[in-house]
Amino acid sequence: MSQTKHPIEKGTIRLIPYKVEQIVDETTEIPAGVALLQAPEVWDESEKGKGIVIAVLDTGCEPDHPDLVERIIDGYNFTSDHKSDVKNFADNNGHGTHVCGTIAASLNNAGVVGMAPEVKLLVLKVLQGDGAGSTKGIIDAIHYALDWRGPNGEKVRIISMSLGGPEDETALHEAVKRAVEENVLVVCAAGNEGDGDDQTVELSYPGSYREVVSVGAVSLDKKLARFSNTNQDIDVVGPGEKILSTYLNGKYAVLSGTSMATPHISGAAALIIKQCEKDFKRTLTEDEIYAQLVKRTVSLGYSKQAEGNGLLILTEGYGEIK
Repeated sequence: MSQTKHPIEKGTIRLIPYKVEQIVDETTEIPAGVALLQAPEVWDESEKGKGIVIAVLDTGCEPDHPDLVERIIDGYNFTSDHKSDVKNFADNNGHGTHVCGTIAASLNNAGVVGMAPEVKLLVLKVLQGDGAGSTKGIIDAIHYALDWRGPNGEKVRIISMSLGGPEDETALHEAVKRAVEENVLVVCAAGNEGDGDDQTVELSYPGSYREVVSVGAVSLDKKLARFSNTNQDIDVVGPGEKILSTYLNGKYAVLSGTSMATPHISGAAALIIKQCEKDFKRTLTEDEIYAQLVKRTVSLGYSKQAEGNGLLILTEGYGEIK
């Protein structure tokens, strides 16, 4: 089944339409996208992202999913779902739980494992169960993430957003700029309005802001996804077709979309931050994090409008790609 497309009203941001390929009751594996980006090869050096906090702005997250229960550090509900209970950030769609699993599912010898299986997630529910949310809610959530402090003084280092809309809104752009100025990497889905022509310009916001890491999608065999948006602001591509991750009711699902590519890059960024800051023995700026991320990309031969700098491979720059 496919996520239904609805007309987007001004002031509204929605889930970028995605496709549910399959729902799975049980599994035990490293998902193919995590393996493709060679995350397991750098887990030791990067300590699996331990100590890094990623804010995920989405439909929420299933808080008691066995692969995610240890990864959630806090959360907040910016929607009217759950009777507007701000502390109830439970996912009533499935998309957010899937995204969270690709970033952070625990390495617990069961289920799936995420790109950075020891990061912590700040779950910010900005989209309702039907996939819609207000631009104001997303703006408020970005500022909330920047102001948030964990129980031990933790700060958000990465904001991950697999959502978008057609409107370039000043307040949204300003929130993104504030994040970057405070050295928080903002990773966004490029959008799924692509038509298969890698020279056609297709825009979705916040993914089309120059300040964010805009993520396009490729298949598991490194072919550009037909649905992936193309424009001059694409930065990298990641696996976004037939991606296995966590889902509602303790289950797992295979989904497709640039929404699925984005958390691969967010999780990878956490590993890069942890590894590089250990090496440099200091905190990296947002510019430096971006430079280290781009350093680990490999061109797939598509136009820059389609693949940006290329496919992120975490071992690139640290030896031969396996």
